[in-house]
Amino acid sequence: ILFFWVARMIVAGYELRDEKPFDKVYLTGLVRDKQRRKMSKSLGNSPDALGLIENYGADGVRVGLLLSAAAGNDIMFDEDLCQQGKGFVNKMWNAYRLIDGWEVDETLSQPAHALQGLNWYKSRFAQVLNEVEDHYSKYRISDVLMTSYKLIYDDFCGWLLEIIKPEYQKPIDPKTLFEVIALFEDNLRLMHPFTPFITEELWQSIAARDVKDALCINTWPVAGTIDQSLLNDFELVQDVISGIRTVRKEKQISFKNEITLNSINNEELSGAYDSLIMKMGNVSQIDLVEEQVSGAASYRVKSNEYFIPLEGNIDVAAEIEKLSGELKRAQGFLIGVQKKLGNERFVNNAAVEIVDKEKQKEADTLAKIETIEASMKALKG
Repeated sequence: ILFFWVARMIVAGYELRDEKPFDKVYLTGLVRDKQRRKMSKSLGNSPDALGLIENYGADGVRVGLLLSAAAGNDIMFDEDLCQQGKGFVNKMWNAYRLIDGWEVDETLSQPAHALQGLNWYKSRFAQVLNEVEDHYSKYRISDVLMTSYKLIYDDFCGWLLEIIKPEYQKPIDPKTLFEVIALFEDNLRLMHPFTPFITEELWQSIAARDVKDALCINTWPVAGTIDQSLLNDFELVQDVISGIRTVRKEKQISFKNEITLNSINNEELSGAYDSLIMKMGNVSQIDLVEEQVSGAASYRVKSNEYFIPLEGNIDVAAEIEKLSGELKRAQGFLIGVQKKLGNERFVNNAAVEIVDKEKQKEADTLAKIETIEASMKALKG
């Protein structure tokens, strides 16, 4: 039946316009339920489309369907993905509300960390845009959506807005606000094919626009220059900041409390990023050191080592006791793994991937034990 209708459209194109109407036909898979059954009226397993739209919004439902629509495969419909789509739409709306709520002080100059964050996102956007266009050229529509989704959810909302966000009840500088709005508009262009309603609404909310300026007929974003060096540096910076947050969470150090950070900078990360790390980690100062710092929590980022002094922030004795328990459990686990690997019968008869998995467990546990022992040694001074 499908090929019959395609043939009819081709014939109609030649008959009515004397030209071929299209070159390619894109076929989607069947929509199936969680039990992999084809959705049909007889089975009664088809969702109420209008009910879904009522609950999750048209854009949310569209995102939910496309998230489960890998190219060349059937669509495994899951209503939870519609909830995820609704959450993403709300994320875009809340991002705009945050930006729109900032007051501007025309006398303020742009902070160094804001400039770095904006330049990073411009490079990241250009990088992702190239990936998106490659996916489009290969008709990997769900990959286009997922790539765009991660860019906006993680990179824009999770990182850029946090970097440029002014302090509570403080104004923002005009240059940063202007640039972030321009980047937000590029995000809307990127997402418009998937979420046309919310993106058009936001587009019209940003500025008074005529019909001829509607987003649905606007231009596709253009990829700018990709600064790979900046992207590489920023990846390291993100890991440093994530490490600070992890230590704060594990040691129950409130984010309201300022901390100091010491670093063995083997990677030679530029000190130009210090203000960014200090802002995102609530760090009062960053000092370069040549050796491990006693009485501090530590973590690694590539070959760099970072130390957060714990004196005054935690109960050192309780932390040592906690680490002792973790060390004992890790050592017990290691004995079990090594016993298994020392069994020639197991090593000779088990599948290669299973043996490799056990070897990886051994390596990971040894690394964990080394980290715990180093932390205990540092705490004991």
